Amino acid sequence: METTLENRKIEIDQETLNNLNTTRKWAMFLAIIGFIILGLIIVFGLIAGTFLTVFNLGEKGLGVPESLMFLPILLLALIYFFPVLFLFRFSKHTSHAVQTIDKKELHKAFRSLKFYFVYIGVLIIVVLLCYVAVLVLAGTSMAFLKGL
Repeated sequence: METTLENRKIEIDQETLNNLNTTRKWAMFLAIIGFIILGLIIVFGLIAGTFLTVFNLGEKGLGVPESLMFLPILLLALIYFFPVLFLFRFSKHTSHAVQTIDKKELHKAFRSLKFYFVYIGVLIIVVLLCYVAVLVLAGTSMAFLKGL
């Protein structure tokens, strides 16, 4: 006798709900800290871009206008924004699900948590690939320079 997926259910007891609620609180804490850090990154980026523009001594430097130096910081903030948002959504939906015992809210919460881990996983893969590319380029450059 085979059970179908529709007939299989997972029941969540009170202890699991308490653990989920504790996890939600920590996720909300991390999300709030993340949003604060995100705001600080943007503010410090604006300040750095402003100082680089104001205190330009007219010397030829990077070849890039100093006011555009804010763009890499903005890109970093954009990359950092999504995991913080997913944690915040997880916490918000989990809070509502635990309080009202709502299955749809719990589904939304776990979907946000899934998106968080997928995003972090893909980001780690991209960063590791960049590290490998830099090491390969550095190795080939050293081999080329050694031959000179």
